[in-house]
Amino acid sequence: MTDTRDVPGMGPVAATDRRPPELVGSPALDRLAALAARILGSPSGQVTLLTVFTSDTVATDPGVDLPQLLCALTARAGSPLIVDDAARDRRVAALVPVTSGSLGSYLGVPLVDADGRTTGALCVFGPKPRQWSDGDVTLLAELAAVAIGELELATLAADFDTVRTRLGLAMDAAGIGSFDLDLTSGHLSWDERLVQMFGHDLAVFGETIKALLGRVHPDDRPHVDAALHEAARSGADLDAEFRIVLPLRETRWVVVRGKALRDESGNPVRILGAAHDTTDQRDAATRVARVLETMSAGFYSLDRDWRFDYVNARAETLLERGRDELLGGVFWDLFPAAVDGAFETAFRAAVTSGEPVEFEAHYPEPLDRWYEVRALPSPDGLSVYLHDVTARRQAREDANRARLDAARTAARIDLLGEVSARFAAELDPDVAVGRLAELVAPALADWAVVALMDDGGRPRAVGRWHADPARLAALDELSEHMCAALARDSSPGPIRNLNPRLGAEHGVVFPLVARGRTLGALGLFTSAERGSMTAVDVATARQVADRAALGLDNARLYRQQLHLAEGLQRSLLTEPPVPDGLQIAVRYVPAAEAARVGGDWYDAFLAPDGGTVLAIGDVVGHDTQAAAAMGQVRGLMRGIAFTTGDSPAEVLTRLDHAVTRLHPDTTVTSVVARVEGRRLGDGETRIRWSNAGHPPPMIVAADGSVTMLSAARADLLLGWDPCTVRAESEVLLARGATLLMYTDGLVERRGEDIDMGFDRLRAALRRVATHPLDQLCDELLATMRPLIPDDDVALIAVRSRDPEQ
Repeated sequence: MTDTRDVPGMGPVAATDRRPPELVGSPALDRLAALAARILGSPSGQVTLLTVFTSDTVATDPGVDLPQLLCALTARAGSPLIVDDAARDRRVAALVPVTSGSLGSYLGVPLVDADGRTTGALCVFGPKPRQWSDGDVTLLAELAAVAIGELELATLAADFDTVRTRLGLAMDAAGIGSFDLDLTSGHLSWDERLVQMFGHDLAVFGETIKALLGRVHPDDRPHVDAALHEAARSGADLDAEFRIVLPLRETRWVVVRGKALRDESGNPVRILGAAHDTTDQRDAATRVARVLETMSAGFYSLDRDWRFDYVNARAETLLERGRDELLGGVFWDLFPAAVDGAFETAFRAAVTSGEPVEFEAHYPEPLDRWYEVRALPSPDGLSVYLHDVTARRQAREDANRARLDAARTAARIDLLGEVSARFAAELDPDVAVGRLAELVAPALADWAVVALMDDGGRPRAVGRWHADPARLAALDELSEHMCAALARDSSPGPIRNLNPRLGAEHGVVFPLVARGRTLGALGLFTSAERGSMTAVDVATARQVADRAALGLDNARLYRQQLHLAEGLQRSLLTEPPVPDGLQIAVRYVPAAEAARVGGDWYDAFLAPDGGTVLAIGDVVGHDTQAAAAMGQVRGLMRGIAFTTGDSPAEVLTRLDHAVTRLHPDTTVTSVVARVEGRRLGDGETRIRWSNAGHPPPMIVAADGSVTMLSAARADLLLGWDPCTVRAESEVLLARGATLLMYTDGLVERRGEDIDMGFDRLRAALRRVATHPLDQLCDELLATMRPLIPDDDVALIAVRSRDPEQ
């Protein structure tokens, strides 16, 4: 064997190798090469077969190498190669076999198969030159055609052997046996595997139909015999699955399939077929069926035409149809409500995408069930698992309804709590009425109207809520209607002939009654979409009305008591005097909380010697007891200062003794100051003062500078130790400057350091330093007090001025 790539001037020879391996050294090709040499009168001949890159030579003279190369060259050229005189032919003259005299002439033709592919070459050659004729070329070409036929026949035989070998391996791997039944003679030929499958001994096997039927289970023998006779009679395909009983009484399942072969007249003459053991598959299928039949889920399978081909027992129950009715039936025909619904959408999506789908869907009457469905597509159709989740869905809905009811109950409780809190905090009935309407709508109704009545039964204050502002006027008219109805009957009830402009279909009015007094009415109205109020809503609204009425009545009583207490307290606080060269302004503002009266007080009066006594104090506590103690302490202080003419420190000392003896449980903070009636030469006024634990006074000059009057040491409050030696300080008040004395309600705030309040007061005084005195007091109160003050405030402002002003 020589590689043609080694031939000078030649590239690789490309050819398709269709040559079976056994043709190398084939006697048939040897004979053909010898025949060609003999017919053409040449000493040697050979056939060269090509692989992709090599050439194999079969020759009568295996010692010759050059002709092999020339044959490869012939195959590559694809046409006859004629060399009459090799020594004179420049194509080969330089080759060693030619120069050595081994090759003198050569004739070769390519071997080309029916598909036009070159598979080799047939050539003859000799050591002497020779003139090759056209007849020689034609004859060699004819012999080459014979070689091609031999090659193709050998290739077909090799392909057949390969296919037969592969088929045998596949049948062995699959456990398939084959048979050949001659219908004319009745002879049954089995292969070794089939004989073993049926439990026969090959040496004694009878090779008849009777021997086959002898192994068939008695119960299956009739239909097997019928299938064989039908195939023999009509030539129909044989297809049967049946049981066989082996010699040791073991039962196995086999499938037999066969095809009839016909003669020239079309009559069946043979049946060729195969058989294999399906016992394991049937056992597996039985196990699967057993699982499917015992599982809690319903299962059914649909073929590619949507027909039922399997239904387990649970599915029969869930679908309320038996297998006899379902199997073979089209799903969409048997369950028409599934068309154009969740079932069809999901099933077709699964088949189209090849992906499993899961969903929950309801099938209406007559099933009226909720199903949890899992559908798995396959090449054969669709497998469907389903559970009845109707009870679970109902439990979920019940749970959701319970959660919703609980949420509504919680919302009603919150509503009642908010109503109670709002009316407890709001002491102005008119404001509370407006807030009540906003609270109950839309929680209980779409619209709400709250009206308070005066003694004549007319609405005095109206609170209303409506989503559409354009309809508020209609609600105003309803308030008069409600109050007129309540004047006649104080029991709750529906409102008839509702104003069409309101857009309400239903309405209920609840009287606001507390302590036997009808204070007003609460009207709730709903639209047609919302419907009338439920019994729970009505009960909640009645509780709202009762709590609101009690809150409103508490506010009414509180205002009455407040007016009385404030009147009493203000009666104890006198108007300031108007001394020469001084302007005095006083303020008292109660707290905003329920216990608004407190112990803050002020006093200013002229002493017998012409001086002006200023005093401010705070009895600890915020109740009527503190207010009563305040009145007594203020009276004691005024009496001591007026009658004794003592200095501020001495006045506080005497007052401390009196408080300790007369009011042992009372604690008081106070500042007492005395403004001398005589001015100094530069217009300044001397002020002497003493502080018993009270916030320090402040002086703001005309230029806005602020001075806090802090003593060298802090003295105790009154009522703690009457033996306390109290300090007294002196300060000069310049013309145009203002002295401010105040109680702690002006600077204290909850959760805040007192120094921050002093800083705010300094800043406020700087802003209002030049304002008129009354305006200064009012702006300080407006800017310093919190929005909801929890302490009362008293203050005295004294400004030095020219006597003529």
